[in-house]
Amino acid sequence: MCTLAFGPGRVLDQQIVPTTSAEETLPAILEVLNDWDAHPGFRALGIASFGPIDLDARSPSHGHILATTKAGWAGTDVRGTLSAPFAVPVGFDTDVNGAALAEVAWGSGQGMSDFAYVTVGTGVGVGLIVHGRPTRGFAHSEWGHVRVPRLAGDDHPSVCGFHDDCVEGLASGSALVSRLAGRAVRDVAADDPVWEPIVHTIAAMAHALVCGAGPERIAIGGGVLTAQPHLVARIENALVESLNGYMRLPRIEGYITRPGLGDMAGPMGSIALAATAFATA
Repeated sequence: MCTLAFGPGRVLDQQIVPTTSAEETLPAILEVLNDWDAHPGFRALGIASFGPIDLDARSPSHGHILATTKAGWAGTDVRGTLSAPFAVPVGFDTDVNGAALAEVAWGSGQGMSDFAYVTVGTGVGVGLIVHGRPTRGFAHSEWGHVRVPRLAGDDHPSVCGFHDDCVEGLASGSALVSRLAGRAVRDVAADDPVWEPIVHTIAAMAHALVCGAGPERIAIGGGVLTAQPHLVARIENALVESLNGYMRLPRIEGYITRPGLGDMAGPMGSIALAATAFATA
């Protein structure tokens, strides 16, 4: 999704560019950006990319896609390719960090300096904001690949090619499709047993987030939660049960919540990154 905007209340244009091969996708995005640059113009560029990506500005592969399951994308210079034609400040980060910053600016994380945004879709991604900034280290955080204890009795194979018991392998949209064995997601009732390992796994990740980073709130979005909103309260209840009174959450209800921006959290991520780049240029 390419978005030309000042924020969620002032979107000038949006263009959908399907993610196919790097050779097709990046030129298509550049075509949109060149049109916008010609009219009406833009003052900063935010790139919120799927990962894993190299975020170390000192690295020779800064801005490149690293190891990925997306065929043909590994090693692609996303930042350099998309920013080279434009003499504007550039913000570059993961798609989930961008969405987390957007939620802090305009959504369910307003007024918070420590916040987590989780998306449960084809994969599981987490944008973690600590002291007002996305976490940094030798790489961006990969909470979707944190290994968690399985629900007792759950022996369904993980869909992750790297881990047998990570969150993405057990509770992503891809994992759900595998668990359903041909049943349509839309036909799954709220009380279906298939949700039990999904809730358990995401709550286990939330437990790790609470103990490891202490975000003031966790917003969970993505296709799975959008289609099954009953999961939000169930995940929060499972989190409280898992913590077992050891840590007291900052709010009794609504600690686990839906993104305030809804489906616009992702698209507004690039705008939040662009705004930050412009403000710090």
